Amino acid sequence: MIRILVADDHAIVRDGLKQIFAETADIIVEGEATNGHEVMTRVRERDWDAVLMDMSMPGRSGIELIKQVKAEKPALPILILSMHGEEQYAVRALRAGAAGYLTKESASEQVVSAIRKVAAGGLYVSAGVAERLAAELTRRDDGLPHTQLSDREYQVFHALAAGKAVGAIAEELSLSVKTVSTHKTRILQKLGLGNTAELIRYAIRHRLVDEPDS
Repeated sequence: MIRILVADDHAIVRDGLKQIFAETADIIVEGEATNGHEVMTRVRERDWDAVLMDMSMPGRSGIELIKQVKAEKPALPILILSMHGEEQYAVRALRAGAAGYLTKESASEQVVSAIRKVAAGGLYVSAGVAERLAAELTRRDDGLPHTQLSDREYQVFHALAAGKAVGAIAEELSLSVKTVSTHKTRILQKLGLGNTAELIRYAIRHRLVDEPDS
């Protein structure tokens, strides 16, 4: 039996996943978490066969949470199920230690197959993500400035590109406004951009953020 921990701050998502796995004979949801703190508490309580985790939850989440889980439980497979497209976070999540990345648009059969694969010690990625990972092995710099951002800078970049204010980002990431402003300045410098509007256009052009509904 594959015993998994499901981490997502939306009850409807957790309930939907439990229903999907209830229809399998070999996967059971034995724990739930709604934020980064709860994830670490559950991970420390016992051994799991896999963690199915959202990228965006209250408190510590995303790349930072992946790294923290892997630091304490290196052998624990993490499958990311995210609302963010693959272009936005997949490669960074895998570099941080995730064993797979799926979007929430994936079919239930894909989620089940992915859990089985990562629990068995494998990786589960799409063909597109596999190509990007292979490219990194032969050439770290793909010529796009945003690939040179640190994980924290990319997190701030993504929030700015989504239209969030510096103060809101600071509260969300538990940082000072001054620190976020410093990150913003460095991000604009690294990307060769003049202001937030240009940053948003850059993000949309490279499919790093969802385009607003027209």
